[in-house]
Amino acid sequence: MDDKTRIELEAAAFRGLVGHLQKRTDVQNIDIMNLAGFCRNCLSKWYRAAAEDKGIDMSYDEAREIVYGMPYDDWKDKHQTGASDEQKKTFEETKPLHADISGHNK
Repeated sequence: MDDKTRIELEAAAFRGLVGHLQKRTDVQNIDIMNLAGFCRNCLSKWYRAAAEDKGIDMSYDEAREIVYGMPYDDWKDKHQTGASDEQKKTFEETKPLHADISGHNK
């Protein structure tokens, strides 16, 4: 497979993942973090880091709007629920497994 095709397929897979996460507003970021070690915010940070690597100025809020499909504060108001003590405990226990954001701050 040539690089252009590979990049197009990777981009399509990313759009599919983002679209799925936009549809599954019932799934909280902490749930995804606790199970997979990444969440919508991680995707936003990876997106922003990739933009920066290409010399594109992008704020974290701009990247989050791309991933969430709306401003982050709007998403939080409409869909975010509080984390339980058990979720918070699991989050802390799984921190060593959380995503590395390409050397950028988490």
